[in-house]
Amino acid sequence: MFLYRSPVRLTVWLALLSASVVTCAQASHWATADDPVAKTLTELERKWAESACTHNGIEASILAEDFHGVAPDGSQYDKAQAVKESLDAHASERECKMFEVKVHYFGENMAILYGSESAVHPSTGSKPAHTVKLTWVDTWLKREGKWQIVAAEDMPSEVK
Repeated sequence: MFLYRSPVRLTVWLALLSASVVTCAQASHWATADDPVAKTLTELERKWAESACTHNGIEASILAEDFHGVAPDGSQYDKAQAVKESLDAHASERECKMFEVKVHYFGENMAILYGSESAVHPSTGSKPAHTVKLTWVDTWLKREGKWQIVAAEDMPSEVK
């Protein structure tokens, strides 16, 4: 079939292609307050937010092997770096808190979580202990029945 020889065929082919792309698009929706998956993902996020205080090692299970993150200073890190840092007791923070989290689904296997957290960072040298607040966006994928974070970005935000 030579599509370029017939403008009608080309038009029909492009219309069919466009229709198939539209039907493959992922429906999106915000999680409801009683959504059990959203509750589970939010609880896992809370454990990650607390890990700088508790060193609970949650990163090993919630971060995918191909995870990639962006730290508040703009540096990038992978799962191995996140796990190693989370177990460093010398970098302990205190008063780790997570605030509101919103869950937005894109189809059945992808969710983006938007939230914020704060912690008191220990004093270092001449810098006294101080509270740091982060606003973050984490991308979760469900692969082989298991939800994991594949991407994260943390941004410093004002403590109010």
